[in-house]
Amino acid sequence: VQLQASGGGLVQPGGSLRLSCAASGSSLEDYTIGWFRQAPGKEREWVLYSTRRDGRTYYADFVKGRFDISRDGAKNTVYLLMDSLKFEDTAVYYCAATLVSNAAYDRAGVYRYWGQGTQVTVSS
Repeated sequence: VQLQASGGGLVQPGGSLRLSCAASGSSLEDYTIGWFRQAPGKEREWVLYSTRRDGRTYYADFVKGRFDISRDGAKNTVYLLMDSLKFEDTAVYYCAATLVSNAAYDRAGVYRYWGQGTQVTVSS
């Protein structure tokens, strides 16, 4: 599967943004999907993931109640929905996909397929 991330941009603190991760070559319904981010000078960190097995979503503590994931099977696209954005949310955001079962999906190494990243900047 090939992933194409888009939708990043400049947003004010408290604002909202929706990132898209469009897939080609295979249906995203078959994959566990993760979103990660990397801020300048920091390591890539896990944001959330949605499992293919039961469709549940798991969140990093710093995004609980603010971020969510949505799947559109018809468009073969996954969205990262971000609300109440903070300065510290500034980063390049990546979507990732894996067919691996029963894995530690908060680890980047589990994912074989990655989008190219899209920049989110939270600034006033």
